[in-house]
Amino acid sequence: MEFGRRVMLWRLLLSWAVLSIVQVSPACDFPAIYNFGDSNSDTGGISAVFLPVKLPYGETFFRKPSGRSCDGRLMIDFIAEQLELPYLRAYMDSVGSNYRHGANFATGGSTIRQQNETIFVAGISPFSLDFQVAQFTQFKARTTDLYNQEKNKPGSIELPKLPRPSDFSKALYTLDIGQNDLSVGFRTMSDAQLLAAIPDILDKFSTAVQQLYQQGAKTFWIHNTGPIGCLPSALFYLGTPKPGVLDEHGCLKSHNDMAVEYNNKLKERVIQLRRQLPHAALIYADIYAAKYELISNANKQGFVDPLKVCCGYHEGYDHVFCGMKGKVNGSEVYGASCENPLNYISWDGVHYSEAANQWLTNWILGGALSDPPIPITEACNEHTHV
Repeated sequence: MEFGRRVMLWRLLLSWAVLSIVQVSPACDFPAIYNFGDSNSDTGGISAVFLPVKLPYGETFFRKPSGRSCDGRLMIDFIAEQLELPYLRAYMDSVGSNYRHGANFATGGSTIRQQNETIFVAGISPFSLDFQVAQFTQFKARTTDLYNQEKNKPGSIELPKLPRPSDFSKALYTLDIGQNDLSVGFRTMSDAQLLAAIPDILDKFSTAVQQLYQQGAKTFWIHNTGPIGCLPSALFYLGTPKPGVLDEHGCLKSHNDMAVEYNNKLKERVIQLRRQLPHAALIYADIYAAKYELISNANKQGFVDPLKVCCGYHEGYDHVFCGMKGKVNGSEVYGASCENPLNYISWDGVHYSEAANQWLTNWILGGALSDPPIPITEACNEHTHV
């Protein structure tokens, strides 16, 4: 009993300490968000470049395809809502786009490091993180030039759809990428080879952050990678697993172990970057912990079995993916969505549903799973630099 009381007291004191930090820290007035990532945060990039995402994608919130690999909003959309900013338009989708409050350079299938051209892996985007940073650099240079040209004209008016040059250093820079580097590794490497590749992957990640810092970025919100072994798609062709292959929630242990190892190394890099970039605020958000918590307690949170997929036909070894048509036992089958996506964690076997994204964002943005443990609305403050 005495030990239990001590633990409760320690937790209470820790809560008071975190609360005291939050109370004395002014909220950040982020004028814009610049996002870099893969399909977990792509708001239309890959649809603009290749074939557009079709219904039933987008059906829950937008009521039409929105370029997102989801039935509705992504975590980056809920982040924008939290900061009272518009949803990010994709850099690739320039028609009618307003970039005053940021831009999204993420594309579905993106990796941190460029993939070997001799190895074709389906679903991987050519727009790796270094390309996304190069696009941002060009975006900043060209919009700044256009803004200044207009500003210097007699009787000019401010261009309402272009970012103000002074806003780049005040903006929030979000990074949600790395999952596909591991996914490619599972398909093309042994576990030992993939482990050996992680330092190089993180070298490329660190270089990207440093380049953004050189362009004036100061505040970074960095997501680690989620429990890949809990994606239903990881189990589609597994067959009957041997004892010990799956954990108590039905997730593929080897994939999750690799994700944990990657995340540990990523956190070490973030700490290293804090020392190298003294004027930057770098927040490490533990998305893995949030997603695994949701999967572990799906029923308590009002969701069905987390390994059940809302959109698509998945029975045994027969799979017709979301929004597509296929043959099953000689009959044509359409990969339709479920009756109520709000009850599902997995939208299409790879991506989370809007309901899950909202739950995860609510858990993450308050700072409970961040290092340092501060909310995203205060990520720019001085105490986040150490």
